[in-house]
Amino acid sequence: MITTLHLKSCLPSTIRCLILQKTPNIRNVSSMAGGLRPASVVVLHRSLAPAFEKFCQANSGSLPLLGLTEPGKWTLPAPSAVPDTRTGRPQFRKYEFGACTGSLASLEEYSAQLKDMVAFLMDCSFSPEAALETVGLPRRASAGHGHVGAYKTTVPCATIAGFCCHLVVTMRPIPKDKLEGLVQACCSTGNKGHPVHIGHPEWLGIKDLSRPDYGEPVVCQPGDVPVFWPSPMTSLEAVSSCRTPLAFTSAPGCTVMTNLKNPEAPASRFTPEGIPEVHHISQDPLHYSIASASAVQKIRELETIIAVDPGRRGIGHLLCKDELLRASLSLSHSRSVLITTGFPTHFNHEPPEETDGPPGAIALAACLQALGKEVSMIVDLRALSLFKKLVEEAVEQGVGDGGNELGMGKVKEAVKRHIRNGDVIACDVETDFAVIAGVSNWGGYALACALCILNSNEVHRRYLRKATGPSGAPGEQNWAEALPSVAKADGNAGPRASCEETVLRWLCQSSLCCLDQFSEEKMLAILVRHKVRSGASGNVGMEVDGLPFHGTHAQIIQKLVDVTTMCV
Repeated sequence: MITTLHLKSCLPSTIRCLILQKTPNIRNVSSMAGGLRPASVVVLHRSLAPAFEKFCQANSGSLPLLGLTEPGKWTLPAPSAVPDTRTGRPQFRKYEFGACTGSLASLEEYSAQLKDMVAFLMDCSFSPEAALETVGLPRRASAGHGHVGAYKTTVPCATIAGFCCHLVVTMRPIPKDKLEGLVQACCSTGNKGHPVHIGHPEWLGIKDLSRPDYGEPVVCQPGDVPVFWPSPMTSLEAVSSCRTPLAFTSAPGCTVMTNLKNPEAPASRFTPEGIPEVHHISQDPLHYSIASASAVQKIRELETIIAVDPGRRGIGHLLCKDELLRASLSLSHSRSVLITTGFPTHFNHEPPEETDGPPGAIALAACLQALGKEVSMIVDLRALSLFKKLVEEAVEQGVGDGGNELGMGKVKEAVKRHIRNGDVIACDVETDFAVIAGVSNWGGYALACALCILNSNEVHRRYLRKATGPSGAPGEQNWAEALPSVAKADGNAGPRASCEETVLRWLCQSSLCCLDQFSEEKMLAILVRHKVRSGASGNVGMEVDGLPFHGTHAQIIQKLVDVTTMCV
């Protein structure tokens, strides 16, 4: 949409110097209502303007574009025209073939070149300081009292044409008991107010907070958690990446004030589905995540569903609240996942494995693959019909139902006290998250469902996106197709494959292919066809842990799917 806007400044001479006409034609690329917005400036040759505009739109969280001038419709700021309290400070940076070659107080000497250049105005109106004041936190000055430092990250922005750079962020140290209030205060300002990371800087590729790439650091105090927001300095990295012969940007910390207004605060800050919650995932390395209150409640419902104990094994004593939530958040942030399954329970039979484990592992792997994760599985060579190798070290996630599973060392003492023969079967290997379920398969199903809930939630997706890329859900997969299902096994569907050809091939390849609605009943039927037995009873049949598929497992699966699809 083309609209005519009248740009002003707190110092009108600033914009009169910046813009050739008092009423220039500027393309309107964002909503215009509310308080005045400061802007930084990027100046590029007209031939690059379409690509840079698309680049900003593709990364709008970090590069919020207010508008752009038509070529030749603006002129040079006079020396010291951009408002700044420190006199004599350079107002612009000059870039040649990607390198910053100088700092300038004025662009006057480049008037001829500017006739073929376009000025982009980048929104700089959001500052975490306003949110800090909302939750009663004082502003902390940078170490040298200059502008707050910004850090180059290893997070790539979406690439458009020749523009290819990494996200730049700013950091504020926040006491951990103020995190949730701060996030809610930030999110109430709209998309640009959301933090992109809470926790250990190295998750963003930042090695040393005391050495920012721009500006001066803010020092963390004991008990503080580092919180990161996208920085306008990302635009400088974008300009450098295109390696154009000549470009200009505002100097760090320098802005102009426009009369473009911020959107007015809505009457209700959040929809019921959009209230953000902050959840602690791990301490070492320190990591937090964000999801909406509604998504968190759904995952807690999943945890309650799988906690039933139809086998009366006493697993209620092993339950740890919100382990499913923390495990699914951790998996949601992961790029690659290793899954292991399988346990020999019937040494007098071949194969010795049980039916509890592989179906849940496959359901989880299918969901992870649908979300674009790299998924590998390690299984045991002992029974070639099902497994290739058992994992020898602890894994980061553990799913268990009776206390003997890998990772259940986290609740070892509870297993010894409350589970029959617990002092004999208790596993020593701990896990970060122990997802306790009446049947281990249910834990795998619940994790798959929780991942679908999280990645269908805009609050969580926005945090995963880290202000880069488009706002839509990742990929084009229909996650419902990767969820566990209760479809009946069809004896005429597909070839009569051996277990090696069907299960082992699917489990053990280094890059798994997604299964399209691969039902849990079909998976169990394959295991039964190859004499894999129920763990509790030793029967070869459609049961897991002595419990029939129809009437028990099918009902649990359907309940999990029903809760999940309410959010999808």
